[in-house]
Amino acid sequence: MYVERIPNRGSPPAILLRRAWREGNKIRRRTLANLSDWPAAQIEALRKVLRGETLISPSDLFAVERSTPHGHVEAVLGTMRKLGLPALIASKPSRERDLVLAMVAERLVRACSKLATTRLWHASTLAEELGVGDAEVEELYSALDWLLARQARIEAKLAARHLKAGALVLYDASTSYYEGRTCPLAQFGHDRDGKKLPVILYGLLTDAAGRPVAIEVYPGNTGDPTTLAEQIDKLRDRFGLARVVLVGDRGMLTQAQINKLKQHPGLGWISSLRSAAIRALVDKGYLQRSLFDETNLAEIRSPDFPGERLIACFNPLLATDRRRKREELLAATEQDLERLSREVKRRTKTPLGKAEIGVKAGRILGRFKMAKHFQLSIGDAAFSWARREDAIETGKDELIKALRKEGLPVQKMAGSAAIAFL
Repeated sequence: MYVERIPNRGSPPAILLRRAWREGNKIRRRTLANLSDWPAAQIEALRKVLRGETLISPSDLFAVERSTPHGHVEAVLGTMRKLGLPALIASKPSRERDLVLAMVAERLVRACSKLATTRLWHASTLAEELGVGDAEVEELYSALDWLLARQARIEAKLAARHLKAGALVLYDASTSYYEGRTCPLAQFGHDRDGKKLPVILYGLLTDAAGRPVAIEVYPGNTGDPTTLAEQIDKLRDRFGLARVVLVGDRGMLTQAQINKLKQHPGLGWISSLRSAAIRALVDKGYLQRSLFDETNLAEIRSPDFPGERLIACFNPLLATDRRRKREELLAATEQDLERLSREVKRRTKTPLGKAEIGVKAGRILGRFKMAKHFQLSIGDAAFSWARREDAIETGKDELIKALRKEGLPVQKMAGSAAIAFL
């Protein structure tokens, strides 16, 4: 038997398994099977078997001792090279640069401590790819010190890549809480996560697309606005940008910081006004609700803000969502107030006093931050409440003014509650 390849004009050739024998002076052939649909490797293996060759399975020749994951490592390292991260850290290859790149890659693959990094990067091809398999944890910390010394040069490269004259620059600060006791930067400050622990403050400077350019770390008890002056000096002196527009939230770009920005003619800013300033514009007639009848964006001017452009925006989707959320919070507050009212009526043998009722009511009002929308009347063994529809429409300041106009004593409690005591 043998395998024969038969040409088939313009079509693929036919692969046939045939048997041949001799009858006298003639050779007879018989087709045993059509192998045209077989894979080429399988046909070649059959040829070898028919020729009497011994076939050996690859599993008999090779034994897999270890299979290390590589795909995710190659994806991360390939992206880092495409972004030019190695040259950004240091133009010349070095042991420290490889260690830094390995720590960044491991942080993306599996975030962990530096001690765990020296162990976990052996679970993939990362350590072998960058030649850092023999590194100890002390060497990693030394590489971080080396990286810190290069921070100014790295930031200058990023600024040259992403910033130019007249560009938008975004800046904001945040905190991270700290568990240890030896970090000099960890101080009790304004913690965004609500943790009762020392925190570290860091301010991030980015371009208009949000790509990081520079970062600074401060003690946790540092006020966010006070970090802005250093960022201005960095933009002007280190990056050589005399004309930029700084974008920050109203907690960062306070009026005091804006006054400092005005000392540099080339620096502009974009921020938002606080609710009190917006209310003042409405009361003085500079901001009218009719402006939003046909458009959701309007430019206004006010002598309270000389030389500044004020852009008033109205987001109907946000307004609808806030209205829905406020109604849900009002309903939840009313449910708790009604529960307290039933408790006061039920306590006949040992009635609740005015102070105790006031404490319970203050807790309820402060729970959902809806205190400004309710009017409470509290007395010994007496409690009633009602919605302040005028406060819902006009806000907390108008509510307090109305209570004082009525000659009722006003006490500010938790949640900015306005409570009239009988």
